Amino acid sequence: VQLVESGGGLVQPGGSLRLSCATSGFTFSRYAMNWYRQAPGKERELVADISSIGGTTDYADSVKGRFTISRDNAENTVYLQMNSLKPEDTAVYYCNARNIYGYSHWGQGTQVTVFS
Repeated sequence: VQLVESGGGLVQPGGSLRLSCATSGFTFSRYAMNWYRQAPGKERELVADISSIGGTTDYADSVKGRFTISRDNAENTVYLQMNSLKPEDTAVYYCNARNIYGYSHWGQGTQVTVFS
């Protein structure tokens, strides 16, 4: 099983980034996909999630209206479009896959830094 995040980097406040998580080794279409983030000294928090077929999404209040999660089941990839970035969005962003039986897989994370 592999989940490989990409797309992180340095960006100024108000900027945008698009994270990708390419997966392999499991049946992607049977897993809900989630993006988490962890800032230094803070607990990991759920940022956004999308159902297995992409019909339902949900977001943390702190990112609603700015972030959009999407998935391509043909490409086994999940995305996180992040707009209007703020310094408080600075964190390591992790991709997570979880199915109805509780099986969960994690990526290695990608750093997002929003700086003035």
